[in-house]
Amino acid sequence: MKHRKTFHSIEHTGKENRKFTIAGPISTEAIEQAEFDEGLKAFRNPDKQKEALINVSKLEESRIIAATEGNKIVGYAVYLYPDEMERWSQYNYENLIELGAIEVSKDYRGHALAKHILQVTMMDPAVEDYIIITTEYYWHWDLRGTGLSIWEYRDIMEKVMNSGGLIWYATDDPEICSHPANCLMARVGSRVPNDSVHEFDRVRFQNRYMI
Repeated sequence: MKHRKTFHSIEHTGKENRKFTIAGPISTEAIEQAEFDEGLKAFRNPDKQKEALINVSKLEESRIIAATEGNKIVGYAVYLYPDEMERWSQYNYENLIELGAIEVSKDYRGHALAKHILQVTMMDPAVEDYIIITTEYYWHWDLRGTGLSIWEYRDIMEKVMNSGGLIWYATDDPEICSHPANCLMARVGSRVPNDSVHEFDRVRFQNRYMI
């Protein structure tokens, strides 16, 4: 499958009249040349995370959408094929990609950047050829930093994902089923063929008693 990517960019005014650009898919060179905010450390320290994004950006299927203030990346989302250790890698076509990470610097929360990152993602017509999934696990959420309960965080997260067209999907995946706050969310593009939808259903449900 040829991974067509069309660059889109919007300007967004956040709180206190702060100006942001949300754009992508951005290139390896753009990531290399940008500053990387020190608050982007949910997954690893900022230097290592920038290095990881540079490496991911070189993958043919990857898409990275970034929110910037000036020349500083303050938020991003990464889309790529599921890790081979995940159930979703068993999907037998090339038109399923995973929202593997979405992060906004703790110093830039409250500007609706995650919502706008997802909206820019969906501006690319090529997304209609894909099933886009995200797996949400409560142990990855910044409950301490936000002061939110599990269910408050889940509600906000679900609304953000809904803004990009991702909705809740049932599954019998053991890791997701291990806690009621965990969930699978997905967006099935309008040009995704029926056999791909059936394959997605097969991967979602592997315990025949759950179907």
